[in-house]
Amino acid sequence: MSEKLQKVLAARGLGSRREMERWIASGRVVVNDRVATLGERVEGEDEIAVDGRKLATHGPTSCRVLVANKRAGVIVSRKDPDGRTTIFDDLPTLGNGRWIAVGRLDLQTTGLLLLTNDGTLANKLSHPSTGIDREYAVRVRSKLDDRALAQLGSGVLLDGRRESFTDIRYYDGRGDNHWYHVVLMEGRNREVRQLFASQGATVTRLKRVRYGPVILPPWLPRGTWEEMGDRDLAELHSIVGARLRERRPRNRSSGRSMLIPYPKLGAPKSHAKSRRQRPKQRRE
Repeated sequence: MSEKLQKVLAARGLGSRREMERWIASGRVVVNDRVATLGERVEGEDEIAVDGRKLATHGPTSCRVLVANKRAGVIVSRKDPDGRTTIFDDLPTLGNGRWIAVGRLDLQTTGLLLLTNDGTLANKLSHPSTGIDREYAVRVRSKLDDRALAQLGSGVLLDGRRESFTDIRYYDGRGDNHWYHVVLMEGRNREVRQLFASQGATVTRLKRVRYGPVILPPWLPRGTWEEMGDRDLAELHSIVGARLRERRPRNRSSGRSMLIPYPKLGAPKSHAKSRRQRPKQRRE
């Protein structure tokens, strides 16, 4: 059976489907000795080359997912012209494919970051149509009044777009430091900071504590990662409606679950406040 070329490349762990589409459009991919076209379909016997290097003819490697606790000052990029530390510097080496970051965090944002060698899973987890939300712990220099909270829930204009939190709750605080937990459906670059700034509040700490059903494990120190176990991996695929590639056991999983109860996406959705159980997180 034939499959879309970008899906095949993503399944080989070369990157997300969107990234593979860009590679194809720029002429970097060749199928059977001719430059591939966007939307092309391939079969098992077709020869595929990327940047002049032929891909192995065997199928994709087994799926792996890493859960990382990013520290401040680390960038989510493979290369940095300024020589800063990247999240990829200390990851385990893959025999085939490469690690793909699921959703980026900016330089000073800390907390939960997912990485996988499966481009199809990465696409499911990051694409807006899947309907996965993200939760952040946010420290600001002032306590917001009811009017500001209502405004952030109903929406404000940012760069011509109406943006809002699907949930915002006061956590605790005193003096100039007050903590909130907020939920976003996409989490565009600097969106949390800009939303608070629209109400005159400056964000001084920002930490992602949940990505859909995956929580930041309370036992995971900053700057470290742990591999997701088999049961969680199977459940995660079931939630997003992805097919799980056969997986060999790994020795970097503690066996403790990193998931919370979460609806199967594609089922009827109720409001984010009532349908997701949100655990308490360390603020550090």
